[in-house]
Amino acid sequence: MRFDRKVFESIEDTNLAPYAVHASHSQGRIYPESEPDYRTCFQRDRDRILHTTAFRRLEYKTQVFINFEGDYYRTRLTHTLEVAQIGRTIARALGANEDLTEAICLAHDLGHPPFGHSGESTLNTLMKDFGGFNHNHHSFRIVTEVEKRYPEFPGLNLSWEVLEGIVKHETAYDKSDASNFNPELRGDLEAQITNVADELAYTSHDLDDGLRSGLIFPETLDDIKLWQMAAARFQKQGGQIDDLIRHQIIRELVGIEVNSMINDSANRIEKSGVKSLHELQTLSYNLVGFEEEMKENNRILKEFLFNNMYCHYRVVRMQKKAEQVLTALFKAYQGTPIMLPPQFQEQIIDKGKERTICDYLAGMTDRFAIEEYQKLFDPSFLP
Repeated sequence: MRFDRKVFESIEDTNLAPYAVHASHSQGRIYPESEPDYRTCFQRDRDRILHTTAFRRLEYKTQVFINFEGDYYRTRLTHTLEVAQIGRTIARALGANEDLTEAICLAHDLGHPPFGHSGESTLNTLMKDFGGFNHNHHSFRIVTEVEKRYPEFPGLNLSWEVLEGIVKHETAYDKSDASNFNPELRGDLEAQITNVADELAYTSHDLDDGLRSGLIFPETLDDIKLWQMAAARFQKQGGQIDDLIRHQIIRELVGIEVNSMINDSANRIEKSGVKSLHELQTLSYNLVGFEEEMKENNRILKEFLFNNMYCHYRVVRMQKKAEQVLTALFKAYQGTPIMLPPQFQEQIIDKGKERTICDYLAGMTDRFAIEEYQKLFDPSFLP
């Protein structure tokens, strides 16, 4: 027996919740295409995202630690894969569309520049008179215009629902602008799952990297309730922990968070009484999220990470270096745009000089940006 697209769509229609997004009911693509025989539209979108240049570059873009600081720390790519794994788990448990959730998760950070949030803040400052810079918006631009992979259309020509999920991606640190995608409607269930999966992934895994790096010590976490809950099973209260114990505690922490997220969201969905996607999107609140106690536990952990890791002097030093590198490159290209690669020089007429430079910088990996800086400003550096 062969399982073709129609069979997959039929399985979705039978098994997914009535308020989930069904591939057979997709609003389609900007440029009409015939769909493949053995993939739904969302499975195709996921695969298109995986094959982009922007996705591959995430391997060498900062999560918290710049790439050359060590091979074991998260990068934007490993973070993205972890978000997708958590997103699929939650989607499966809530009867949401797992393929759509995965596609949105894989695309949610495509627009991140080098050097993480420091790089984003720097580019936004440099572009303040030219439309600013926001990685969510740039992720959308990457999949709709920046990637050039098909002769028939710009970008990837993704389904409406994936584009809407990218546009409506929002966390405590990322704010969306959905003005062209029914801004009066909140994100669908799959988009909401992506938002919480992102927060769960970076909170727990940044903590893991902080412990591995020595920026955070186990004894400083004894007053953090989520850490207490996860570590209690392994009888660790303060003191040093080895790698194996750390892996176990972080895994337990992720499990606690995901289980709570699924249970709290399922209860909220049941209480809401929603029976359709439209009913879900017209609610005044998100259905996917923690109840108050766990929400407060997460707030305390995130506050701890902000004060003890993101503001650690070693991290701030690297952020200042990143700011220096991107600012110097931007101003150099701005003053002498002929230094840009020819394919980017050609884009200046359509995009404008500053937006073209910003796109070039945003596409750089940490390593490439540092090498470009050395080529331009270090006389002893031999390209």
